[in-house]
Amino acid sequence: MTKKEKKQNKREEKVEEKKVEETKEFLPPLDFVSIVLPFYTQALIKLGQTENPMTQKKEENLDLAKRLIDILDLLKEKTKGNLTPEEEKFLVASIDQLKMIYLEKAKIITP
Repeated sequence: MTKKEKKQNKREEKVEEKKVEETKEFLPPLDFVSIVLPFYTQALIKLGQTENPMTQKKEENLDLAKRLIDILDLLKEKTKGNLTPEEEKFLVASIDQLKMIYLEKAKIITP
C-alpha cells in the first residue's frame, strides 16, 4: 500500500468515525432521576399538560396518567430508606405535583 493510499484510508476512517459520532443518541446519566423522569414526563403528557411529541397535540388520558402516578408511588414505597435525601425529595415533589394536576383534571378538587 502506498503512502497516498494509507493517507486516503486514514481520511476515510476519520470521516466514518465522525459519521458514527453524529448518529449516536444522547445517553442520560445513570442515576435515580433518569428512572423517575420518563414516568413523570409521560404522566404530564397524559394529563394534557404538555404536547405529545408524536402527535404535537395535547391529549388527556386520565386512566393512564393515574397508572403512571401509581407506578411512581410504588417506586417510592419500594425504595423507602434507600434514597438520598435529594432523590427522595425529587420523587416526592414529582408525585405531589402530578397528583394535584390529576385531582384538578378529574374534577375531584377545584383549583
